[in-house]
Amino acid sequence: MKSVALKPIHPEPGRPLYVCVKEAVREAIDLQVYAVGERLPSTKALAEQLGVSLVTVHRALQELVGQGVLRRGQGRGTFVHEAYLERAAVTEGLRFGLVFHGECSLADAYHGQVLEGVRRGAAEAGGDLVLLRFGEDWRNECHGYLYVNPFVDQLSKPPRFTGFRPDEASIAKLPPIVVVGASWERPGIQTVDTDNLDISRQAVAHLASLGHRRIAYIGGDDRISNSGDRFRGFRAAIAERRLDSDADLIFPAKGWKLERTEGERLVALLSSVHRPTAVFAGGFTLALDTYEAARTAGVRIPDDLSVVGVDDARTASYLSPPLTALRQPLIDMGSTAVRRLVELLRDPSRTATHTLLRAQLIVRGSTSRPGLPADRSHPAHSGTALNGHPQDSDAGDAEPAVHVTTKGVPATRHFAGA
Repeated sequence: MKSVALKPIHPEPGRPLYVCVKEAVREAIDLQVYAVGERLPSTKALAEQLGVSLVTVHRALQELVGQGVLRRGQGRGTFVHEAYLERAAVTEGLRFGLVFHGECSLADAYHGQVLEGVRRGAAEAGGDLVLLRFGEDWRNECHGYLYVNPFVDQLSKPPRFTGFRPDEASIAKLPPIVVVGASWERPGIQTVDTDNLDISRQAVAHLASLGHRRIAYIGGDDRISNSGDRFRGFRAAIAERRLDSDADLIFPAKGWKLERTEGERLVALLSSVHRPTAVFAGGFTLALDTYEAARTAGVRIPDDLSVVGVDDARTASYLSPPLTALRQPLIDMGSTAVRRLVELLRDPSRTATHTLLRAQLIVRGSTSRPGLPADRSHPAHSGTALNGHPQDSDAGDAEPAVHVTTKGVPATRHFAGA
């Protein structure tokens, strides 16, 4: 084995350290510092060279093993995979068409992180991204497509039109499609999403554990699958725990934020005698709208009203009080979707899978027992995950559980933690 030392890693703001390590090792392989079939230095040696912890190196290597760059030899070490260069040659020069629905914003907490994950995945695969206007690939230049959080009617409209007929033979000839951030099931289409039913279950379980029985739900556009799944998950969790299920506690919104009249209705609900003691807001902007409505109604958070939101934007911990939120592994979701697309391009006969990643509950200062002042000294107010570890330092290092369903049979695996 060559005695080549890698340069120390310098942390980059907003990027998990294990990602920097993973890219440094992969770059070394691409530059043939480590040849195909060669054994890498030990985890301890790499940690010393790169100036990071053993756990960080372990996670980086585990991800490279999962991507087929490295392989483990039982009791012998970690090696550059013999088929790595062949796989890289398959993806070199590929173009991935990226399709967003017309009402999304790439600047928001959700789509921005998904896009970053897709960018990283495409960079790892050596492919190019093409942002398709209106989802139409007029030049027929893309080898596969990634639909981000699409409306269901988008999936019935093919991205290519030249010579297309709505029959099985034409559909079979379409390039592969992977749906990101939605669980619409369509023949031959793979999906990568967060388990949104579980998001609602976690939110209700947390609020119920604090003693809340009147929990309101504020949801988004039901044309988007995650909004529908969160609503169904909320109703199921409320029924399972036999909590109050009054119709006035269900507050559907027409979009990803409240319109003026919807905001006025929420203020009226929070000002009523039978107001809820807690709100589960099915999106980050909806949580911000809940804060605003509570302020207008003269309701204190969390003393009078507890709030749980979805999507742990970096500003969530700076709100007053800091927001308790479900953190989705959005960057992992985007990069996983690209890997699924590459797998389909390498082997078009692969069975379609539906991958679900688990969100993580981050407990902060917006939730407390009903009718009691919050304990400002409790560690929840600095951001604590369900396992008690601080979680505000780096959203990208969350450890998501991944549920892969093939032909209706679920199997569960975990990314290695760092």
